[in-house]
Formats: sequence, C-alpha cells, structure tokens
Amino acid sequence: MGKEKKSGKRLTKKQLAEKLTGFFQSQPDETFSFKQIFHALKLTTHPAKMLAIDVMEEMAWDDFLSKVGESAYTLNTKGQVQEGTFVRKANGKNTFLPDDGGTPVFVSERNSMAALNGDHVKVQFMARRQNHIKEAMVIEIMQRKKDTFVGRLRVEKDIAFLVTQENLFIHDILIPKKKLKGGKTDDRALVKITKWPDADHKNLVGEVVDVLGEAGNNDVEMNTILAQYGLPYKYPKRVEEAAEKISAEITPQDFAEREDFRDVWTCTIDPRDAKDFDDALSIRKVKDGLWEVGVHIADVSHYVKEGDIIDREAQQRATSIYLVDRTIPMLPERLCNFICSLRPNEEKLAFSCVFNLDDDANVKSYRIVHTVIKSNRRYAYEEAQQLLEDNGVVDGTGEPAPNPGKDGYKGEYAKEVVTLDRLAKKLRARRMKGGSVKFESEELHFDIDEHGKPIRCYFKRSKDANKLIEEFMLLANKTVAESIGKTTKGKKAKTLPYRVHDNPDPQKFENLREFTAKFGYKLKSSSTKGATARALNKLMDEVQGKREEKVIQTIALRSMMKAKYTTHNIGHFGLAFDYYTHFTSPIRRYPDTMVHRLITRYQHGGRSANKEHYEELCEHCSDMELVAQSAERDSIKYKMVEFMGEHIGECYDAHISGIQSFGIYAEIDENHCEGMIPMRDLDDDYYDFDEKNYCLVGRRRHHVYQLGDPIRIQVAKANLERKQLDFTLDDGCPKKQQQPEMPTDGKTSNRKGSRRGGRNRRRR
Repeated sequence: MGKEKKSGKRLTKKQLAEKLTGFFQSQPDETFSFKQIFHALKLTTHPAKMLAIDVMEEMAWDDFLSKVGESAYTLNTKGQVQEGTFVRKANGKNTFLPDDGGTPVFVSERNSMAALNGDHVKVQFMARRQNHIKEAMVIEIMQRKKDTFVGRLRVEKDIAFLVTQENLFIHDILIPKKKLKGGKTDDRALVKITKWPDADHKNLVGEVVDVLGEAGNNDVEMNTILAQYGLPYKYPKRVEEAAEKISAEITPQDFAEREDFRDVWTCTIDPRDAKDFDDALSIRKVKDGLWEVGVHIADVSHYVKEGDIIDREAQQRATSIYLVDRTIPMLPERLCNFICSLRPNEEKLAFSCVFNLDDDANVKSYRIVHTVIKSNRRYAYEEAQQLLEDNGVVDGTGEPAPNPGKDGYKGEYAKEVVTLDRLAKKLRARRMKGGSVKFESEELHFDIDEHGKPIRCYFKRSKDANKLIEEFMLLANKTVAESIGKTTKGKKAKTLPYRVHDNPDPQKFENLREFTAKFGYKLKSSSTKGATARALNKLMDEVQGKREEKVIQTIALRSMMKAKYTTHNIGHFGLAFDYYTHFTSPIRRYPDTMVHRLITRYQHGGRSANKEHYEELCEHCSDMELVAQSAERDSIKYKMVEFMGEHIGECYDAHISGIQSFGIYAEIDENHCEGMIPMRDLDDDYYDFDEKNYCLVGRRRHHVYQLGDPIRIQVAKANLERKQLDFTLDDGCPKKQQQPEMPTDGKTSNRKGSRRGGRNRRRR
C-alpha cells in the first residue's frame, strides 16, 4: 500500500469529466493550476491525477477549456464567432489572428471569402474533425486593409491585368481597357479596386489611378516601392504653394524673444550629401573648467503652425523616408532645405538645449530656450573625422586627442571640435557605465551614377565624428524628457510623447543565454533593466574579435524589443535612460515637432495637453516609422539585386547571415550583398532545420550549416521584380568541412556571422 489510503471506488473518465465541467463552469473567469484542480476535486492518487490531465487535454482540444502555459487551464468563454486580422500566405496556409492576441487559427482557401492580407474580418470557428487542427471560416470582411495596389500592367486585346509581387491575391486584378489611363504592357501602375469578389464574380476589378512609368527605370522603381507601402511619391502642389508663402525673415520681435547665439562659435556635422541640417552644436568657455555647449535644433514649429495645411501633410507622413538615391521629405523642400535648415553663415531660428559642462562632462546646469544662431562651419562626417585624426584621435579607442603642442591643434576650428569630442567621449563612457547597450552599427551604402545605377556598395561604420553628434543629441533628448517627466512626489507629469524601449523578450533572451552557453559564455538574466544591459555589454566585450562575435551579436539584436512613441513612459532599455524623447530632428520626424510645441506651451504656463489625442498621434508615428523602414529596406534590396545582376556566374567568399527552413541566406564578404541558397540546391544530404540553434543539420553525413559559417557561393540569379538574389554553393571549392555528429546537448560550431545595422541617429 502507498502513502495514501484509497477511499472508495476509482472515478471513471465520464465522472471525472462531469466534475471538471462543473468546477470550471462555477468559476468561469478563473485560471487554475494542476495543483489547485487536484486539491479542489480531492484527487489524491497518481492515476486519478493523470486521468484528469488527459481529460483536460481533450476538453481543450474540443475548445471547452483554454490552456494557459504548460500546467494551467481556464474555461473558454469565447464564442464561436470572433473578430481579428486575416493573414494570407503564398502557400495557401492562411491564418486568422484574433484581436485579443490569442492563438492563430488556420483558414483554408475555400473558407477565406477572398479576404486579402491584413483585412479585418469576422470568422466562425468550425466543428473540429477528429485528429485535425482547429479551423475557422471567414463570414464577413469588416474592413479592407487597403484598396490600392502596385504592379506591372499586362494589356491584352480585350482586357488588361495588374501583375503584383505581393502574396495578396487568389485571382487576377482585371482592368477594363477604358480604365487604363494610357498604361501599356510592362508599365508600373497604381490601381484602385472598384469591385471586390462576391458570390457571382471571383475576380477583383480595378482602375488605374496613376501610371508610374516603364519597369526598369530607376525613378519608376523607387516610386513603385513607395506606392507599394502607401507612401506618397509626389509632394502635393497646394502644400508647396503654402510653403512658398512663408516668410524667412527674422523680425525684431523674434530677436527680442530669443537668446542671441550669433556670436558664439557654432557648427553642423552631417552626411556629405545632406541638405536638411536640423541640428547644430555651439561651444564657448565660461571659465576654467566650465564649458557652455549648445545643442541647437531647427525651430520648425515657429513656421509650421498646428493644424495648418503643411502641418496636416507632415502629420500624415510622420517621417522623412531615406531611399538609396533620394530623400522623400516630411516637409516641403522650401522649409526642410532652406528656411528651417541650419545652413552655414545664415541667421536661423532654433530651439536649443544649452548646457554648462565641467571638464568631466558633468551637467552643472541647463536651460531650454528659443535662440537665434549663425553657423560658422558645415562639416561632413568625413571632414570632422579627419580633423580629429589629424590631432591624434585614434578611432574606436574611446580616447580623446592628446594635449596640443605649443602650436595648438591643427586645422580650422580644431580646438572647438576636439573639445566637443573630448566631452562627448566622457558622456559616452558614463552612459555605457550606466547600462546603455553597445551595439556597433553599420550601414550599407551605394555609390550610384547619374542614372541611379549602383557602381559600388559597402558598409559604413559609425566613427568618432558620428558618435560626437550622437552623444549630444542623446543628452538633449534625455534632458528635455526629464524636464517634463521628472516631477516632485505627488505631482502628475504633463503629457509628452516619449521614445520608449522595453526590456528584451524574456523567451528570446533565454534562447540567447542558452545559445551563448554553447560557446562557453555565461549570460546572467535579471529582472532589472540595468543588470540585463550590463550582462549584455559584458557579453559583447567578451566576444569582441572572436569568430562567433557577429553570430552572437545578431541573435542578441533579435532578442530586443522595438522602440516606439507613447505618452506612457516606461524608460528606454537600450540607452538605460528613465526618461527619453525625440527633440532633435523636427525637420524629418513629426514627434519632435510635437515635443517642441508642448515644451513651448508648458514654458508659457499652458495646461497639460490631451493625453488620448497625443497617444493616437504617437501610435500613428510609430506605425509610419515601421512602414518607412520597410520601404528603405526594399530600396536597398533593389539596388543590391541591380548591382549583382552584373555579376551573374561569379564566385565570392561569403558567410551565412540567416537560416530558414526553406534555405540559407548568405552575405558576400566583399560587398555585403545578401542572397539565398534554396534548400533544393543542398542536394548532398537531407537537412533538418534546428530553429533553436540557428542551423541546418544533415541527417546522413551530419554536415552543419550554422549562422555565421564561411562558405563559397556563386551568383545564380538576380530577379529585380522580386528584389531577390539566388546563390548556389560554388562547386569549384569544397562546400563545407564535414562536421562531427551533433552532440546530444545541441552544441554547434563557433563560427562568425554578420548583420546589417540601422541608421545611427535616425531611429534611437
């Protein structure tokens, strides 16, 4: 006999099911663990407990219960009808995502009601067939995600079609010939749907809104990318006309209301091809050991008034878009490149954060004031970097320039630039010590000819001159956020759009910890932001220069959450700031303009702004930022494919930059172009995809393809239409060293990888 005394007859499966049904129905809103269920139903023996677990699994399968985690259940109170988002897949495995964030549900093509990707739909759950997954059928399309699409025209004798590359359609978009607007076969066109599929007609019917031009033309292809994402590729004439009417004159009243910085040495440091100079730095010595540094930002809100035609257009766009060969500005050209731009040797209005800093870059005092400035010098990043290096700065060391000799520092305004660099490095060191995560960013750049054709591509790494600007912008953004967000106890902070960044996803961070352990690194997980960031930085320091550096950095970046705008401040994990906003780029980001207006309002004694209104604006700006990033990535992909199209058949050294179940992504070492080796081309073995360890493992020969592995590739195809490069393994060289059989703990080889970085100051 066991520890527990048997009492009475053992419960049958049916009896136990009745007991469980009654138990959950009596407390419909509660979630119960196994332990709580066993205790409530007085299940004391092991067989009874196991039977209960089996019964609950069946009840979950029948949708009577919902499983919560691995060992808890709750009553499924959701009805048979739900609303959510339809996700169309090219392979026909469509899914329904409930609005409440529940588990995705399969929708077969015959039950999709011709819903398109992203449509908001109402579904009805179907009775589950034995041994089949849960299914739903669309019963109503509540809201279409969009009604305009971009593609290539195919004009035939009686009818025309729009051919798209989006996995959106199950049938062609038909276009009556009288609705072509002059479009011809192979023209890129923007088409609006005029008739959606119904019971009688399965096709979509549309009309041409705009003919973008002939496929293959650079301008046409760039505009096509913008149109695909619903982004504007033309600036409205009425908005440009409104901008032309704005006076650039600085009035005596402007001078009277502002601090005058025209006689203080000021400079801008920007990319070589920049025209919109939205930030400038000034510096002057107050006394020995004390410096006044001004972070001067273009005063867009002085010229663009809330609610006017220019503001409405800027709000809708929310951000400037930086394609490979052009900028799609948020503001009309007259404003962004001329009136507001802090051009050298011109008097300009600015909104400034002015700091008094000691020699260790400690902030002794600050003020946020409207100013008039006059920039003395416009530097390209390369010029400023050369000036620093000419005076003894070694890039990447974090060390400032040595003390000048008797002749002083070499170069025009060298003393000012070197001093700013020294203070910036003090700020950076303190930020890193405080827990800011350090990922070195790299940006893919192209040299293009007058026709927009790429002739060279390469990575640009952030150097000391970039970091100089970045640190002072970060300091200004942090200080402005603190000036509003930090309040005395019991006092409520006024409304402000913050730039927030949440802690890493716990599961992804745990995956990172397990993965790095295979290389012998110990990554400590912690519940506090500071401790987690310090653990990540320690890891980055340990892997620096090692073969696995890029692999680990890639996976670490994947564990991060995305930064966003919101009025609900939770701090910025990546920067280790409790308060952070965007203040320094109002020419190209609408949230910065919002912040400028609110700071001005509060300085004049205004009441706190409507939080709900600004939260909606924040959500819109966050959404538009993601859309703009997608368009920017597509323009890079297009130029990559265009560039490599001239090199079909050539072989290169590369490394594995991504692994999926359908193939291997490889990045060429020489020029950083990325393509894919389809799984079908790996014909030397049958490969299994190990998602957790980011590798493919051969069943018979035990070849391992690991993220970061060096390989030799041949350029096979360059499909501009799909923006897709196809590689094959170079047969002229050994494909791979044969790896020993994977150990049972899942350990993998330690080889290096790579990842493209984002725009340095544009996104933080």
